[in-house]
Amino acid sequence: MNVHHLELFYYVAKHGGISAAVRHIPYGIQQPAVSGQMAALESNLGVRLFERSPFRLTAPGRKLYAQIETFFAGLDGLEGQLRDTDRPELRLAASELVLRLHISTVTQRLRARYPKLLLSLTPGYQAQFETWLRDGLIDLAIVPIEARPKGRQSLLRLARVPLVLLVPKSSPLRSAADLWKQKKIREPLVSMPAASSVTRSFLRELRKLGVTWAQSVEVTSMEMVTSYVANGEGLGLNLAIPEAIAHPEVRVLPLPGFTPMEIGLRWNGDPSPLLRDTIAGFQQYTRETWPDWVIEDALPAQKKRK
Repeated sequence: MNVHHLELFYYVAKHGGISAAVRHIPYGIQQPAVSGQMAALESNLGVRLFERSPFRLTAPGRKLYAQIETFFAGLDGLEGQLRDTDRPELRLAASELVLRLHISTVTQRLRARYPKLLLSLTPGYQAQFETWLRDGLIDLAIVPIEARPKGRQSLLRLARVPLVLLVPKSSPLRSAADLWKQKKIREPLVSMPAASSVTRSFLRELRKLGVTWAQSVEVTSMEMVTSYVANGEGLGLNLAIPEAIAHPEVRVLPLPGFTPMEIGLRWNGDPSPLLRDTIAGFQQYTRETWPDWVIEDALPAQKKRK
C-alpha cells in the first residue's frame, strides 16, 4: 500500500468525503488528484473503501480507517514532541521534607545551565527508591546509606546526620541514658519503617547497650514522627534535621555514642553530564547548609568510554 494514498484516505474518512478532505489536507492538492489516488488505492486493494454520494465508509473502509487513524492523528503532536527531545530530563526522588525544603536551591542553579530542564520530583521512602532505581524509573535518589550498593548502582555520601530521641515536652526524661537504665523499654517507640536505615541503625546501637525496645508506631516521614510524639503517642526516633524535629510540644534528647546516619545520593551506572552537575550541586548545597556534617567525598571520576 502506498503510504501517501493511506494519508489521503485518512483525511477523506475523517472529514466525510473528498471535497471536505481537500479543505483540511495541510498541503496543496486538488480534488481530482485525491479522487484519482483513492481510485488507485481501491484498485490496489481490490475492495471499495467508501460510497461517494452520499459518503459512507464500507466495511473494508472502516477497518482500514481504524488501523491508520491513531498513527495519522498523532502526527500533529509528534512534531512538537520531537522538538522537545533535546530537553534534558531529571527524575529525582527523596522524602517529602527534602523535596519541599532542600531541592529548589539546587534545581534553580541547574536551570541556569539547563534552561529547558524537565524536572520530575517523586516523594517516597528508602525501599521504594531502591526499587525505582533498579527499574529505571528515577535517575537520582537522596537516601540514608548503610552499605555499598550492589550491581550497577553508585553512591556518594554527603553528610553524617546525628540520630536524636524526641520526647513530649512534659516528659521527666532529661537524657537518653536515663531511659537506657530500663534495659527493656516499655514506652511506645515511634519511628520510620522497621526496614529503613534509620530504624535499623538505632536498634543496632541499642543492642550494643543491651537494651531492647519494640517499635510501636511506624510512620513514613520524619515530620510524622515529631507530630506523633507531640500528640503523646510515645517517644520518637528521628534525624537531627531542624525542620523535621522543631515543635513547641517536643524536646530533643541527643544520643551520644550512636553512629550518625549517612545521607547521600544513589544513581545507576556512569552519570550523564546533567546528573554529574546535579550531584555536584548537592555537594555544594550540603557544604553551605550543613557544614558541620559534611562528608568530603569527591564525585567519582567519569569513566572513559571505549
